[in-house]
Amino acid sequence: MPVLVTGGSGFIGSNLVEELLERGREVKVLDNFSTGRRENLAHLTGHIELIEGDLRSYERVHNAVRGCEVVFHQGALPSVPRSVQDPISTNDVNVIGTLNVLLAARDAGVRRVVFASSSSIYGDLPGLPRVETLPVGPAAPYAVSKLAAEQYCQVATKVYGLETVALRYFNVFGRRQDPLSHYSAVIPKFITALQDGRAPVIFGTGEQSRDFTHITNVVNANFLAADAPDAAGHVFNVGNGESHSLNELASVLARIIGVDIEPEYAPPRTGDVAMSWADISKARDLMGYEPDIGFEDGLALTIESYSPQPVA
Repeated sequence: MPVLVTGGSGFIGSNLVEELLERGREVKVLDNFSTGRRENLAHLTGHIELIEGDLRSYERVHNAVRGCEVVFHQGALPSVPRSVQDPISTNDVNVIGTLNVLLAARDAGVRRVVFASSSSIYGDLPGLPRVETLPVGPAAPYAVSKLAAEQYCQVATKVYGLETVALRYFNVFGRRQDPLSHYSAVIPKFITALQDGRAPVIFGTGEQSRDFTHITNVVNANFLAADAPDAAGHVFNVGNGESHSLNELASVLARIIGVDIEPEYAPPRTGDVAMSWADISKARDLMGYEPDIGFEDGLALTIESYSPQPVA
C-alpha cells in the first residue's frame, strides 16, 4: 500500500519522500507549493504520485489519503515570525488542515498518522531539558497552532481509534532548507552569509540556545513512529538531546567554512524562545530512537550541500 506525505515538496517532506523511495515504498505527495519548492521533487518525477492541493480542502485531502497505509503529515505554514504577522492563515493551514488530514485518514481506513509537531509549544516556561510531561506555554501563534493540532491527534486516537503519533521537532536543519526565504531558519541564513563573506545576524544576545537536529535524525524518527507498536497515541521529542547557543553556532560554522567573521547583533524578535533542549528518553524507550548525526557533523554535511558544485 502507498504512503502519503503532506508537504512533500518542503525541506523535511522532500527528504522524507526520497528516503521512503529508497526503502522501496510507493509514495504519494500532497502539496500546494505555497512554501515548498517544485525543484525539491524534480528528480523524483515518475517515481511519485504528485497531487496538487490545499490542506484546507477536505475533499482534496480525502482524495489524496484514499488507499494509503500511513500518512506522514509534514504540511504546514512554518515560521514563528510569519505566524505573528498572519495568525489567521497559520491557524487555518496548521489546525484546520490537520483536522482534515485526521478525518480523511479515519474515513479512508489509514493505519497511522505521523504528525510533525514542534518544540515551540514549550515556550519559555522553566524546565530543561524539555520533557513531554512538562506544562506547555506557546509564545507565538505558530506554537499555538501546533499544540492545537497535536491535541486533535490525541483526540482522534481516543475518540475514533485512529493511530496517531506526534513528533515535536527541535530546530531541524540540513540539505534543501531554503536559505533565501525571509522566514528561513537560522542555520541556512548563517551559512550563506559566511560563505558570501557577510556577518551573520543574531537577534538578541546570542546566548539563546537550541537543540539543533540534523534532517537524517528526523527522517529516521518518522520511520520509527510509523511502525513502533507502543508509539500510538503518544507525543515524542525529536532532537539531539543537547543544546548549543547561537554564538557557539556562528563560531563553529565560521571555523568549518574557514572564515574569520564575527556576527552582528540586532534586537530580539517577538515570539522567539530563549532556551530549547530536548529530553529524548521517551523516544528512545518507546520507539528505539537514537540520533545518528551529531551537531558538528550535521553542520559540515549541510555546508557541503550549500556549496557550489565543481564544474566538470
